[in-house]
Amino acid sequence: MNSKKTYVSEQDIAEGLRKGDNHAMREFYASFGGMLTGVCCRYLADDDDVKDILQETLISIIKNIHSFEYQGKGSLRAWAVRITVNHALSFLRKKQRDTALFVNADSDVADEETPPDIEDIPADTITEMIRQLPDGYRMVFNLYVIEGKSHKEIAQTLGIKEVTSASQLHRAKAILTKKINEYRKQQRGDITTPTSR
Repeated sequence: MNSKKTYVSEQDIAEGLRKGDNHAMREFYASFGGMLTGVCCRYLADDDDVKDILQETLISIIKNIHSFEYQGKGSLRAWAVRITVNHALSFLRKKQRDTALFVNADSDVADEETPPDIEDIPADTITEMIRQLPDGYRMVFNLYVIEGKSHKEIAQTLGIKEVTSASQLHRAKAILTKKINEYRKQQRGDITTPTSR
């Protein structure tokens, strides 16, 4: 007879992690590992960095699980995502000084106020486009669009001005719009070979 505890809810998993149960750790990774990897991928362009930060994040989650307070379904997921984002941002800040992160790269990209519809584009393709953004653009885009932070919150988190956050987001959307339009042209066969410019 199998005596292993079955973890059927986030609350059960969290309680198992608090007790140091290896089965709970495996269940946590099975439930959230792929999602947390995706979060890392949105912030970090290098796959090796993704692996390193994911490992740091998982260790941090286990070490700090006692500070987690269950507040209903989805709360463990949200808590884990928040820790993952914090680790990714910390890594990027250590990797480059903020002045280097928030440069006005790709200044030749035309402004685009209305982002295109992306329902027909695979999620992994969109993620890869986001990963190709300059670090500063990528950080602000993720925090604003995905995490739902305001420019004021982003400015406080990253130690930049609100106007800088807004500018980075605007440029990120313009670059993504260009990439999306190019992708659609390739899918239609309008572009036979990728441009190398």
